[in-house]
Amino acid sequence: MTLQLIATSPMGLEAVVARELKELGYEDVRVENGRVLFSGGVEDIARANLWLRTSDRVLIKMAEFPATTFDELFEGTKAIAWEEWIPEDGEFPVEGRSHKSQLSSVPACQGIVKKAVVDKLAITYGTEWFEEDGPRYVIEVWLLNDIAMITLDTTGPGLHKRGYRRLVTEAPLKETMAAAMVLLSRWQPERPLYDPFCGSGTIPIEAAMIAWNIAPGLRRRFNSDRWPVIPERVWEDARDEAFDSVRDDIPLHIAGSDIDPASIDVALAAAKSAGLSKEIKLQVLPVAKMNPEGRYGCIITNPPYGERLGNEDEMVRAVRQFGKSSLYLDSWSFFALSPYREFEQDFGRRADKKRKLFNGRIECNLYQYLGPLPPRNRGE
Repeated sequence: MTLQLIATSPMGLEAVVARELKELGYEDVRVENGRVLFSGGVEDIARANLWLRTSDRVLIKMAEFPATTFDELFEGTKAIAWEEWIPEDGEFPVEGRSHKSQLSSVPACQGIVKKAVVDKLAITYGTEWFEEDGPRYVIEVWLLNDIAMITLDTTGPGLHKRGYRRLVTEAPLKETMAAAMVLLSRWQPERPLYDPFCGSGTIPIEAAMIAWNIAPGLRRRFNSDRWPVIPERVWEDARDEAFDSVRDDIPLHIAGSDIDPASIDVALAAAKSAGLSKEIKLQVLPVAKMNPEGRYGCIITNPPYGERLGNEDEMVRAVRQFGKSSLYLDSWSFFALSPYREFEQDFGRRADKKRKLFNGRIECNLYQYLGPLPPRNRGE
């Protein structure tokens, strides 16, 4: 069975998600706004959910068709072979969104899609009443320019929920964004990495997982791992492959600090839960006293703002102090994600590169200050 799969993406990270998929061996990768399409079988549902670090979730594209009337939406949805996926006890809520389409009422569209699926399943199971107390199948109807796309969510809770974070700080950086920041930097595991505003430790933990090739979904479950249509052995094989791929013999030089002791407590708990507490050095320290060890390292950070800091004056002081401290690290590279428009001015220099990204719904820039690369070893 060949499926059209969709890896959804935060705005600005589509190319990163596409690169991840290509590195996993998928060749027919197509980038669209907010999503990346690729083909695969049921085994690829398991692999993509386990391995994708920067995607939000993995969907199955069930159908796409014009829908300017409720009748068209109903018939197009009913034509899908839902009985091949959803068992009689399956739970199948419907979510939706509509943009620039005549069918603009999302609740009405959700109701039509739900009725169409019920009618189709009623033919197979001989009943029009479904208890919906079994595996979960979240159906979504996307309407854009009068074209309806119907998808089935294989993931469940978003892929940023890795399973290692039990506690959270006030405004934690999503794990998917932290992983993207590491992948967008030029960092390699043999180089030091430091986060002077580490908060709950997400960037150091994600970096360590990347360095050791730990599949980000290895510690969690997904909606589709309970689906009868996907044999249990598919998930067992995918998890075995992920376990066998871990490279925990690589020495790491990863550290982080934060001025807030409560944040460091949360970070230490998360690192322990991820099995990385011995590999990541975390301490309470103001940015003015940061002194990362080594040369040719990368500072990758999300300086505090808004909820995490309280007011703009404190944010300005933090960025200025970060800039001053960076002057003593002439061989290091710096990557800072911030919504602060005057970041470069207060940091003290213009970035070599800027990339617009969205941290949740907050528009940010990834400010990139590229230091020298480590010298190559003789004999290479």
